[in-house]
Amino acid sequence: MRRTRSFSLGAAALMILTAGLGGAAVAADSTHTPGSDPVAEPALLEALQRDLGLTEEQAVDRLATEAEAMATDEAAQEAAGDAYAGSWIDAETGTLVVAVTTAGAERAVESTGAATERVTHSQDALDTALAALDELTAPAGVSSWYADVQDNGIAVEVVAGSENTAEVTAFLAEAEAVQSLPLTVRTVEEAYTTSAAGVVGGDPYYTGNVRCSIGFSVHGGFITAGHCGSGSAAVYGWDNSLMGNFAGRSWPGGDHAWVRTGHGWWTVPVVLGWGTVSDALVRGSNEAPTGASICRSGSTTGWRCGTIGAKNVTVNYGNGNIVYGMTNSTACAEGGDSGGSFISGDQAQGVTSGAAGNCSTGGSSVFYPINPILSAYGLTLHTA
Repeated sequence: MRRTRSFSLGAAALMILTAGLGGAAVAADSTHTPGSDPVAEPALLEALQRDLGLTEEQAVDRLATEAEAMATDEAAQEAAGDAYAGSWIDAETGTLVVAVTTAGAERAVESTGAATERVTHSQDALDTALAALDELTAPAGVSSWYADVQDNGIAVEVVAGSENTAEVTAFLAEAEAVQSLPLTVRTVEEAYTTSAAGVVGGDPYYTGNVRCSIGFSVHGGFITAGHCGSGSAAVYGWDNSLMGNFAGRSWPGGDHAWVRTGHGWWTVPVVLGWGTVSDALVRGSNEAPTGASICRSGSTTGWRCGTIGAKNVTVNYGNGNIVYGMTNSTACAEGGDSGGSFISGDQAQGVTSGAAGNCSTGGSSVFYPINPILSAYGLTLHTA
């Protein structure tokens, strides 16, 4: 399990069907709006009950509350303007909290229905500080760093046992020198690693000797993790038939790719339940706030749920492989889950990049957000 302790340093795979296998109709795109009439998919309810210890009623209520928070968050950010400093769902009350730097922004945000918290540093200031750290060279003992909106400062995660090494000490000193915001160091038991795996029977897709998971259907193919492929490599389905080829890829720096499919394969907007829970429809890609529940689907561990943690996380995978702009979560993942779906309610959130720990003893994961992927390649998400 990725447990942390802190000290201060001063201030889905989506269902892809092949022709001839039959059984599923392709749904048309929809204008469903989160918060308007949230659909409690059985797959999400079952997984949330198992992984978050909720009753069915609590799971239904949580999904409804979080769908409303997604809609409110967009309006609240617009109301806050330049004074916006992050937002999250309070773990105890389920209330959307928006951090702001001015009294005027407090009043404007509260008029949208969100609660507020007055802080010193804006989101722009947090992003500027984070960008300064991104210019540094991180040693293997530094796992990740990000802007912690709830603490209104910068957090650096260091692997246990390396806190006092010369390399980590030097990095932390540089991290303080290149920016002026409060910096907190959190010790984690394991660093993140990418979650690809070797080829085994029943692969959802594979390329070369790597097995990964399908993320979300887009018009013309699907999106997945960038570290799973290379160039325009061919991609094969679970039945060893040719699905298509990588048509775009970012790794490292980013961790995303898209595969253009053909050869009798077509897509449907469904996240697979892998036989343990029912499948879930995808209705959009509105971004869920920190603290919201989230579930992921992958070919190794199926459906696993947790909560959204920090956003805009920089992850050091080692050997010079740094990925920027990711989101972490308490959902576990294992090898072969890379590229798989992250979904909150009925809204697509991103594709699995890496994990720490496992799903037997406990773990956590990071994913690359979906909307930047769609923008990077000019893709349209296939929705129900």
